Amino acid sequence: MGAQLTALSIMRDAPVIPVIVLNKVEHAVPMAEALVAGGIRVLEVTLRTPQGLACIEAIAKAVPQAIVGAGTVRSAADAAAAAQVGARFAVSPGYTSKLGQACRDLGLPLLPGVATSSEIMAAMEDGLSELKFFPAVQSGGIQMLKAWQGPFGDVRFCPTGGISPANAAEFLALSNVVCVGGSWLVPSSAVEAGNWSQITDLAKATHALRA
Repeated sequence: MGAQLTALSIMRDAPVIPVIVLNKVEHAVPMAEALVAGGIRVLEVTLRTPQGLACIEAIAKAVPQAIVGAGTVRSAADAAAAAQVGARFAVSPGYTSKLGQACRDLGLPLLPGVATSSEIMAAMEDGLSELKFFPAVQSGGIQMLKAWQGPFGDVRFCPTGGISPANAAEFLALSNVVCVGGSWLVPSSAVEAGNWSQITDLAKATHALRA
């Protein structure tokens, strides 16, 4: 992936973007290395824990092969803080024009969450056509994405929320889905136990999901 990072290039890098929640900074680097070893370079480290920013910073400094971004970005302040510690993209649960403008000003590719047609149109008005469908399963899942293929045929989605190895391939088979987001690649039990080989194996298995 070249220096010019876009939301679409981030989405195309692998079938799954891992949604990562870390409670200890010392877990960040070995976890990132384990995912990269399994062929997953794009890592979404959420800001759901107080350690989120420090974990992003640790990965950005120590694992140059990884493309680390911030998840659960809800405000311009979140985006600025993430960019300052080395995040290379942002993922948000929803979308506001203020957040979109902040990310443009920072040069931070944004993958914003949408769940309705009106939210898609609001993001498109601001020039965004690569979107996170969130929460995907709870908001209509496969059938909703199929319904959107008509009016929003030029929009590409990363469904996140309720995605698992059991249904990921079905989502990835849709023409308007580029990748999916999921937390199953980084089980908290494996992280706490330091079982990095399990995480590498889970990462490797994702490449068979996309036909």
